Amino acid sequence: MSNPNNMNEQTEEKSEKISRNFIQNIIDKDLEEGTYDKVVTRFPPEPNGYLHIGHAKSILLNAGLAKEYHGDFHLRFDDTNPMKEKSEFVDSIMEDVKWICGDLDSEQVYYASDYFDQMYECAVKLIKKGKAFVCDLSAEEMREYRGTLKEPGKNSPYRDRSIEENLDLFERMRAGEFEDGSRVLRAKIDMASPNINMRDPILYRVARMNHHNTGDKWCIYPMYDFAHPIEDAIEGVTHSICTLEFEDHRPLYNWVVQELEFDHPPKQIEFAKLYLTNVVTGKRYIKKLVEDGIVDGWDDPRLVSIAALRRRGFTPESIRMFMELSGVSKAQSSSDYAMLEYCIREDLKMKRARMMAVLDPIKLVITNYPENEIEYLDVSNNQENEEMGTRKVPFGKVLYIDRQDFMIEPPRKYFRLYPGNEVRLMNAYFVTCTDYVTDEDGNVTEVHCTYDPETKSGSGFTGRKVKGTIQWVCAETAEKAEVRLYENIVDEEKGVYNEDGSINVNPNSLTVLENCYVEPALAEAEPMDSFQFVRHGYFVVDSKDSTKDHLVFNRIVSMKSSYRPK
Repeated sequence: MSNPNNMNEQTEEKSEKISRNFIQNIIDKDLEEGTYDKVVTRFPPEPNGYLHIGHAKSILLNAGLAKEYHGDFHLRFDDTNPMKEKSEFVDSIMEDVKWICGDLDSEQVYYASDYFDQMYECAVKLIKKGKAFVCDLSAEEMREYRGTLKEPGKNSPYRDRSIEENLDLFERMRAGEFEDGSRVLRAKIDMASPNINMRDPILYRVARMNHHNTGDKWCIYPMYDFAHPIEDAIEGVTHSICTLEFEDHRPLYNWVVQELEFDHPPKQIEFAKLYLTNVVTGKRYIKKLVEDGIVDGWDDPRLVSIAALRRRGFTPESIRMFMELSGVSKAQSSSDYAMLEYCIREDLKMKRARMMAVLDPIKLVITNYPENEIEYLDVSNNQENEEMGTRKVPFGKVLYIDRQDFMIEPPRKYFRLYPGNEVRLMNAYFVTCTDYVTDEDGNVTEVHCTYDPETKSGSGFTGRKVKGTIQWVCAETAEKAEVRLYENIVDEEKGVYNEDGSINVNPNSLTVLENCYVEPALAEAEPMDSFQFVRHGYFVVDSKDSTKDHLVFNRIVSMKSSYRPK
């Protein structure tokens, strides 16, 4: 008879194997077969813009695998195209990766440009092997010779230059003798290959550009497809994990490391990139939004750059939860933005204090409350997490309540304030509406109530019950604040782009409320501190515009969720 304990162990072991993704299975096999002794992964961004939510998946995947296998994780800047690269982007990427991964040791940071000398020597090696040649075709001629998906290309008339001539021309390219774009170094592979990437691709081009790291040392720069496998091999990367659009580039990746005869060459693995519904991630579109002043920078909270998500109030934990729910696969799919919002709610609900804030204020006057008296009520910081303790909240005769919490003629099942109705002021007393004041346009400006001192919250009063509870802040002690409410930058129903390629901007993507009132305790909040505003959602102190004299809160996410985890 079989041992039930062994059966349980086998079931658990089987379950664990099933739950592993295809990349983990590849790495497991490589380690079992001794292909590699140690796992080394990397995240290789080009410093030509700010990172977005899709990059976060790659960061977490690569860093997570290195941690799981007790290996090394590298942040490597693929800075081989100085035309589009800036130190500003290097700094922002560094900050983003540190925020997502935690502390990043300086020994984990690499630059492709540090290997330019080695890449040059690699190119010389290919020339000496008869595997690379200098080509004089113009860009237009090269396109004509390249062929199509259905027709093979033609060999360049310069393909059969001698090794000696190619070495001489390549050295002169480096020396700056030729005009930009006049000559390139190409690999000699197969112009009839069904994979266009293998049709004698360009390895180096002449380009006189100042580089953020190497200055004016070089006037020739390697192409990405040539540089990337060399960088991986030099650093000892074992598994070069990239997105599916590089799948057709893998044969060239393998050709480079094989022809250059690297020991223990890295293995490229592709996975499906993250697509998020109804967001803009394209750098040229975001750049246009910034330049046109539609957003206030790459970190505008309506965007999904990592800097924007951080300023919006998302946490690294919520991003990690989102990536876990999205999963890793070869199949292209889209994740709902509502799932990202679900993750931040789940992360914050037990960690943040629940404060009272009034976003559209009208005055509430308690006519029978003592004049000039302020009492301090004990209020729980988070009813679901007792460890967060309590705070003192001031209460007085004149309060602010939200306009939506009072109606002159309420509909059925409206349980908040209206003439003659009694409600509980949250954490305080029962009050009954006795009167109200309107302006010339009929808008309510003030509500009058009486309170029952026997009904103080926490007193154990059981004499009667009320159906409605509303939040408030004490007018005498409240802090004035600006509150910013965000929606998606694009109109979900109409799609991201217009027919002419422009972005379909949602006119309601930003609402600024300048006359809000919050509890006085929030005056001490620092930039990036976040809270739950009762009934309104989760909010964070803006890191750019908020000051002690002018508090600014960004809404991270509303309270309601349309996403349900499977």
